[in-house]
Amino acid sequence: MPIPYSEKVIEHFKNPRNVGRLEDYDAKATEGSPACGDMVTLYLKVDEETKTIKDIKFESYGCASNIATGSIITELAKGKTLDEARKISWKAAAEELGGLPAVKVHCSVLAVDTLRAAIRNYEEKHGLVEDREPTTVEVVEKRLRHVMNPLTGLDIVKTHVVKKTDVNNGVITVWVDLSRDHQFANNIEQEIRERLEPLWDVAEVRVIFNDDEEE
Repeated sequence: MPIPYSEKVIEHFKNPRNVGRLEDYDAKATEGSPACGDMVTLYLKVDEETKTIKDIKFESYGCASNIATGSIITELAKGKTLDEARKISWKAAAEELGGLPAVKVHCSVLAVDTLRAAIRNYEEKHGLVEDREPTTVEVVEKRLRHVMNPLTGLDIVKTHVVKKTDVNNGVITVWVDLSRDHQFANNIEQEIRERLEPLWDVAEVRVIFNDDEEE
């Protein structure tokens, strides 16, 4: 039996707004996992003076609802301040689409979570976060659970790509169980840095591969 999508969901699925990647983005966030069926990446360009979202784009891996909610959340957020955009709820996103089937409501939750994570990423980079907790190994590993292992679609902690982590005097070290010539080594290192470098008390992030240790 086909899922009863609204006309607006279908329209946003067929003609998504703001789809793609911002090369000069100020903030980025990825939530979800291909292994779970849905993943969204959001890119923000923010006016530094007014804290207004000047541009926003998304990339989506998933179903029609996932693409449609990524599209609508970018439409709702564009032109708003970070504080205004943070208040956008999954219910508002779903209602803007004319409703979502119960089995697809999680797509609007994912889109909103990704938007809020991107806003948090911007605020961390610019020292705007008030509830700053010291960076610990637990904080590092929690963030690394959002970095995907492209071979499995699961995170690099769960799949034991991360061998060990350490936090010492503002330096985070992540030991990765891959060689530097692995096909996804550069991608994984970049995502690790994107997750960890914005942390307010971190001065350096070191990613060590197996062949680095041998040198």
